[in-house]
Amino acid sequence: MSDFSFPFVLLLLGQLATLALVIALGLRLRGLAARDADAADTQRRTLDALHEGLQRQTERTVSMQAEANERLRRTTSLELAAARDAIGALRTELVAQTAATLAEQTRAQQQALQNGLQNASVQLTTSIESLTRTVNERLEGLSGRVHERLEEGFRKTNETFASVMARLATIDEAQKKIEGLSSSVVSLNELLGDKKARGAFGEVQLEALVRNALPPDAFEFQATLSTGVRVDCLLRLPEPTGRVAVDAKFPLENYHRMFAADAAEADRRQAQTAFRADVRRHVDDIAAKYIIADETSDGAVLFLPAEAVFAELHAHHADVIAHAQAKRVWIVSPTTLMAVLNTARAVLKDVETRRQIHLIRDALGRLAKDFTLFDRRMEKLATHIRQAHEDVQDVAVSSRKISHQFGRIERAEADALKALDAPEDGA
Repeated sequence: MSDFSFPFVLLLLGQLATLALVIALGLRLRGLAARDADAADTQRRTLDALHEGLQRQTERTVSMQAEANERLRRTTSLELAAARDAIGALRTELVAQTAATLAEQTRAQQQALQNGLQNASVQLTTSIESLTRTVNERLEGLSGRVHERLEEGFRKTNETFASVMARLATIDEAQKKIEGLSSSVVSLNELLGDKKARGAFGEVQLEALVRNALPPDAFEFQATLSTGVRVDCLLRLPEPTGRVAVDAKFPLENYHRMFAADAAEADRRQAQTAFRADVRRHVDDIAAKYIIADETSDGAVLFLPAEAVFAELHAHHADVIAHAQAKRVWIVSPTTLMAVLNTARAVLKDVETRRQIHLIRDALGRLAKDFTLFDRRMEKLATHIRQAHEDVQDVAVSSRKISHQFGRIERAEADALKALDAPEDGA
């Protein structure tokens, strides 16, 4: 643009110089007019020539000025087009660089976010797996202990019930045998002809009843006491009863004399007196021999193997029964002895049951403690699981927020590209 301004300036200077020369000539001619009137025509012709030359000079100047302006306009248009092309290229390059930078930053942020989420997921998965293994191991151990203790308790209970049922079956069988024996006995006179046979019969019947009713550790036959005497059977019952002596006696001779069909009334009364004396003597012997302080119970049992003899005593000889009770000797028959033995068995069963109940109660107490510990651990596990669930929800919320941020960044990039493209479209 400066190349086209310099000739224009020179042209203006030339015109100014010509004008100054014309003015100077005019002034000179005006001075000469006073001296030379003849030169007026010459002056006019000179002035006309100057005016014509000035006009031609002006026309050339205007023409040159128009040509200079045209050249200046074309040059300016070319420079403006070049500048606009350069600006467009620069804008395109800046947009590409900005997009590349944003894409690189976005990829880096996405990669960092993916790495962080992956690490968090791995750590969370590892923690959950470790917690699950720990809980499973503890639950398996607790279940194993509970199962073992329950099985042990059930096994002991089943053994106890099986033992009780077996003993009841044994007792039932013994009762059936006794009933069969009773039905098969036609007459005591035929079976028990002498005293030794009666004694042996009483001992055998006593032993059968006791063995069928009580467990082996609850009795002892022909036991020797501290005084050196031997008792037919010694029952070992729980305290405070303790050890009870049972001795079999069978006063049958005078009993038969009382009921002999051909006996006179006096003989009957004499036989009754002798029968009472026999029973009293047996009661006194048992009280003296088998009731020992701090060794046996404070009472003993006299076993009569015949129900008829027992019934006769209780029906017609109350004084003998009273004497026996005063001596703390209890007279029993097979039936009443069975009741006594059943009572003793019930006492033993109750003691054993109490012992088993104590064991079961202890086992249940330990089981209750284990279940309490299990409940506390389950609460802790539920807390951990709930916390893990909350952490997963927080991670999901964070993921949604990050995705939202990525969406906003993508929308911002699109808006920026549109904003950069808008001026170019307008141009």
